[in-house]
Amino acid sequence: MLRFLISDTAIQTTELSRLLADSTAGALVTFEGWVRNHNRGRTVLSLEYEVYEILAEKEGERILREACSKFNLCGAIACHRQGHLAIGDIAVWVGTTAVHRAAAFAGTRYIINAIKHRLPIWKKEYYRDEESQWVLCQKTPSLFEQSFDE
Repeated sequence: MLRFLISDTAIQTTELSRLLADSTAGALVTFEGWVRNHNRGRTVLSLEYEVYEILAEKEGERILREACSKFNLCGAIACHRQGHLAIGDIAVWVGTTAVHRAAAFAGTRYIINAIKHRLPIWKKEYYRDEESQWVLCQKTPSLFEQSFDE
């Protein structure tokens, strides 16, 4: 299973995990990126994502194929939200399966970092005491760095 999705509604994590079920896999690794209530010292009330869907879907599929090839994954699914999201909503979800857990972890990390770095997805933050603004994408850490700081 290999699928990249853009969603206007809440991401159904259980359903996506079930799609990855594979008797040849020994591991399922998932990542959820949540909307948090702060960023760089500002109180965030909500987010809005705008996606250039055609290009995002094409590049998203390419990222998943790369990860499957590079890490010998059995399957990979990624889903990114678009539209207005509330605090606590899942903005992005990635799931990978592999024979061994190390490959699934590495593949998941590669996918989430590549999505953040390569896809035409823009984020607008809505603040409590300031005007909302589109957040500029900062340089993404190396695909294999040990933290997800942003």
